[in-house]
Amino acid sequence: MVTDIKDTTHPVEAAALMRLLPVRPRLLALGEPTHGEDALLDLRNGLFRQLVEQEDYRTIAIESDCVTGLVVDAYVTSGTGTLDEVMERGFSHGWGASAANRELVRWMREFNEGRPATDRLRFAGFDGPLEMTGAASPRHTLTALHGHLAARVDAALLPCTGDTLDRLLGSDERWTEPAAMTDPGRSVGRSAEADRLRLLADDLVALLDAQTPHLLAATSRDDWDRARLYGRTATGLLRYHHAMADTSPARMTRLCAQRDLMMAQNLLAVAARGPALVHAHNSHLQREKSTMRMWEGPVEWWSAGALVSARLGGEYAFVATALGTIRHRGVDVPPPDTVEGLLYALPEDRCVIDAPRLAAALGDTRPAPRESPWFGYAPLDPAHLAAGDALVFVKDVPQI
Repeated sequence: MVTDIKDTTHPVEAAALMRLLPVRPRLLALGEPTHGEDALLDLRNGLFRQLVEQEDYRTIAIESDCVTGLVVDAYVTSGTGTLDEVMERGFSHGWGASAANRELVRWMREFNEGRPATDRLRFAGFDGPLEMTGAASPRHTLTALHGHLAARVDAALLPCTGDTLDRLLGSDERWTEPAAMTDPGRSVGRSAEADRLRLLADDLVALLDAQTPHLLAATSRDDWDRARLYGRTATGLLRYHHAMADTSPARMTRLCAQRDLMMAQNLLAVAARGPALVHAHNSHLQREKSTMRMWEGPVEWWSAGALVSARLGGEYAFVATALGTIRHRGVDVPPPDTVEGLLYALPEDRCVIDAPRLAAALGDTRPAPRESPWFGYAPLDPAHLAAGDALVFVKDVPQI
């Protein structure tokens, strides 16, 4: 058995990983089972560099706010702002404090220096402007979309004025009320104003689509792409706030599904631009449904990876990451009857695994699911092993 498993291992290199895939994917999704470990982000950075240099990948998309990600993209492509400003303003979820993320941005800017625009690296956040405790106001994205159209199309075609949007939006504090996450009654998402804004947002997006030939002639494709991002984010946020005001048992399912739908829409937009490395939690990128136990009970929904894979087919590849230990988090040596335990017995500190071949080598052996003593680490589900295209295994995550 150990010999069979050993035969499925390869170095953690882009070339080895690509050899396991039937075609070069348009979206190569690298998952992680926990957040906040720079050792995993350093591994991601190394793979991205190799994909850039050897496979002509030109975009990286990470699990961060898609709107603030525009700040990072402007810096790496044209040097707008400073590295300190970008790390402070260009990331959500606290990811800007990561030394590995800082190194990624610094290297991308250095790589792009002096290159033609068509050959520059691009950065994208693909999460919505969402946190576990709430969601952003739709003001920024909705007014940005309106402004883009107002400057370029006949005013008679616009469904409303900017003043109307401002009046309906009201104060941003109404939208960002933290208590609304656990108390639907505190959400503004089903007010008369919110319902009207949903219709107007839909009309603005429809106008953007209807005016595509004119808009592309009048401005750049990047400007048009940005306006489309504003449109899908504004409509997505309004749907999310609508779901926050839901009092039915399906409320949390709707919220989780809406977040991953927004992620999937952003990833499809990234894919339209060319080959990209995607990095996020395994649960967002896997082809199976995601599950989570919330305060309202268990929740199950289709992940962004499942949605994108259904659209892109073989142009989407998913590589999960599994870990042996995170001792500073209380995650010790895995039991030998788990997938992680079997891999931990190998001599390599880290390796790429041919996941379907490993599943075949295990045959009728049914590895036990691993239990994590720390809520922040999600062990590999052995039932999902064969569905992945590959697996990265890191034996020990050091404390930094």
